[in-house]
Amino acid sequence: MFSKKLENQLNQQVVLESAASALYLSIASWCEKKRLIGAASFYYAQSDEERAHMLKVFKYINEMGGHAVVAEVGKVDVEFKDIKSVVERSLASEKKVTASVHQLCELAREEKDFGTLNFLQFYVDEQREEEVLFGNILDRIELIGLEGQGLYYIDKELETLAQKKIKAEARVKAGT
Repeated sequence: MFSKKLENQLNQQVVLESAASALYLSIASWCEKKRLIGAASFYYAQSDEERAHMLKVFKYINEMGGHAVVAEVGKVDVEFKDIKSVVERSLASEKKVTASVHQLCELAREEKDFGTLNFLQFYVDEQREEEVLFGNILDRIELIGLEGQGLYYIDKELETLAQKKIKAEARVKAGT
C-alpha cells in the first residue's frame, strides 16, 4: 500500500496518459481526413500505446490497495495547421507526461516506496524514447520539408514507424 498523496498523483498520471491517448486518436482522425494514411496509422498506434500505459498505471493503483479513478480527459484538439504542428503538439504532450513521471519518481523516493519507484522506471525509459522519437520526426520534417514531395515522404516515414511499433507490440504480446 502506498500513501494517499502518491495514490492521487498516480491517478493524475492516469489522466495524463488518457489525455495523450485521446489526443493521438484525434490526430489520427485529422490525418485520415487529410489523407495522410501513414501518419494516421502511426497516431492510431500511438493512441493504443498511451491507453496501454494508462491501464498499466490504473491496474497498479488497484493492485497496491489504492482506488484507481476513471479519468476525465476534457476537450481534445481536433484541428491542426499541418503535420509539423501535429508533431510539435505531440512532443509537448510527451514532455508534460515526462515531467509528471519525474515528479512521481521524486515522491516515491521521498516516501521510500521503492516498489513504486521500480514500477515507474518503465515510464522513465518510455518517456525518454518518446521524446527522442518525436524530436527525430521533427528533425526529419526540417530536413525534408513539407513542400512538394516532402509531405509524401514524411507520411511514408510515419507509416514505417507505425509498422515497427505494431510489430514490436505483437512480439511483446507473443512473449518473444
